[in-house]
Amino acid sequence: MSEWLTREEALARLKVRPQTLYAYVSRGRIGMRPDGADPRRSQYRADDIAALATRRARGRSPQAIAESAIAWGEPAITTAISTVLHGRLVYRGKDAVALAATATLEEAASLLWASGAAISFASLTPSIVRESGTPTAFARLSALAAAGRPSLARRPGMLQQDGASATSVLATSLGASPGAEPVHERLARGWSVDAAGADLIRKALVLLADHELNASTFAARVAASTGAPIVACLLAGLAALTGPRHGGAGAAAIALVEDAERLGPDETIARWLAHDRPLPGFGHQLYPEGDPRAEALLPDLDIADGLLHLRDAVLAATGMRPNVDFALAALTRSLNLPADAPFRLFALGRSIGWTAHAIEQVTSNRPIRPRARYDGPAGTPDG
Repeated sequence: MSEWLTREEALARLKVRPQTLYAYVSRGRIGMRPDGADPRRSQYRADDIAALATRRARGRSPQAIAESAIAWGEPAITTAISTVLHGRLVYRGKDAVALAATATLEEAASLLWASGAAISFASLTPSIVRESGTPTAFARLSALAAAGRPSLARRPGMLQQDGASATSVLATSLGASPGAEPVHERLARGWSVDAAGADLIRKALVLLADHELNASTFAARVAASTGAPIVACLLAGLAALTGPRHGGAGAAAIALVEDAERLGPDETIARWLAHDRPLPGFGHQLYPEGDPRAEALLPDLDIADGLLHLRDAVLAATGMRPNVDFALAALTRSLNLPADAPFRLFALGRSIGWTAHAIEQVTSNRPIRPRARYDGPAGTPDG
């Protein structure tokens, strides 16, 4: 749980005047809540104050700002698509959890792409794909990218059409059946899941649609800044997603669950931590009080006792709560989905965000080309 500070403690840690503290609160940079013991007083979120204090200590030189921006630091790119604000995931001003209660992935795309028209990922022709999964998705997107048109100087509506076509191909490659229904229904049919399970898949896809400037989204934006075709931007995002520190975390969470079922949760936690391995599926740097995506999904699932025991044991041992990767592992077990379903759901849902960010990057007409800070040997002049 987050620590909360009194006004006096906050001022002392920041070394600022009260007016400056109030300005940070009004700009949304420091969370504030009423003091439970005295409603006339306020408390201030310690994590926010620590982050501000660190930035102030670094100074405001261009080098300090650039270095702090590359990993969990200062915001580096302006976007109107999504953000994480005091423990909430927000899509263009709308709470993502509230949206996921009823919206389809197509409706989430319409919101995130700022489209004035309905979005469809329909696939009306029989699929020629006899196998599905990550290798098939790479192959199909690569073929499309090779024939794709550069994105520069094209209208947003045309780029949205490219994104819809690429997402449709990606959905089929990842296991969705052909059809005109919403993509979650087609994916459920491909996985032989009933209507209740299809609704859980719908909810998961919407919650995964975007997550600010994560690694795969940054890769998609870098590709878009070169004018690459939209489908090539999705391919760049998909490549980054395969890493074990990103989309591969779902598979690691399932491995942790399997270890806990075999060895018991307490021994499993002790072994993973003893080998300096983080516990996949638990904790998130942006959500110190719990991942709202997991909190939205888990209550609707029929979770096996083994997963519940693991969840409780991790909380007791580390204080960390389940994140969306644990929720995807629980969803996979609950619906008897393919073992790599967490990655497939992540890739399909996040393709909406990749497209949104690629379009925003293209229309901004700004290159992404950071400089490196050279730390090697000095060159020797010739002669």
